[in-house]
Amino acid sequence: MGTRPGASDPQRVRSAGSRRRHRGARSDSAPADSEAGSAAPPAAGAEGGTVEQAKEACLRLLAVRARSRAELAQRLAAKGYSADVSERALDRLGEVGLVDDAAFAEQWVHSRHTFSGKGKQALAQELRRKGVAQSDAAAALDAITSDDEEVRAAELVRRKLRSLPRDLDQDKTIRRLVGMLARRGYGQSTAYRVVKAELAAQGLEGDLGEPID
Repeated sequence: MGTRPGASDPQRVRSAGSRRRHRGARSDSAPADSEAGSAAPPAAGAEGGTVEQAKEACLRLLAVRARSRAELAQRLAAKGYSADVSERALDRLGEVGLVDDAAFAEQWVHSRHTFSGKGKQALAQELRRKGVAQSDAAAALDAITSDDEEVRAAELVRRKLRSLPRDLDQDKTIRRLVGMLARRGYGQSTAYRVVKAELAAQGLEGDLGEPID
């Protein structure tokens, strides 16, 4: 259904009048709107966003905690930044040392081993999940020696023993202690050796057999 040529459209007339009345006000506010838009990150799923915006988004994330390059790339993608923009932003942050997977791995391994008691096997898995390459993770993991693992594992066993029932069957005690260390990423041979030593120190040693990793 069309309209007659020359027939006036009331909506069009009202819109044109409204544009004339508010033209001056809109031109004054346009620069502010434009500046606000340039500072805001793109909406999720949007194409684009500038390198500077992506860098600012990364800096906000890094202010909360250290993150690997892969983690930052995933977060930028979720925010709608293109792969090219993300790569350029991460490269620039890497040039000034703010994105460094080797340094991130070192910090992560030290913190998780010291405060959470994680063994090397668990730490290696965590770094892989965070997208850290083996070449970047190797030095951090190698910094934890066998002696370091045994000392930390022994601390965990002693703490766990204090919470176990005093009348718990010895076999169940052994299984719980070895299982606890295994869940934290300690190898079977290390777990058995540490548990055996701690039980012996308390006069509770049993025959644990020969563990096989």
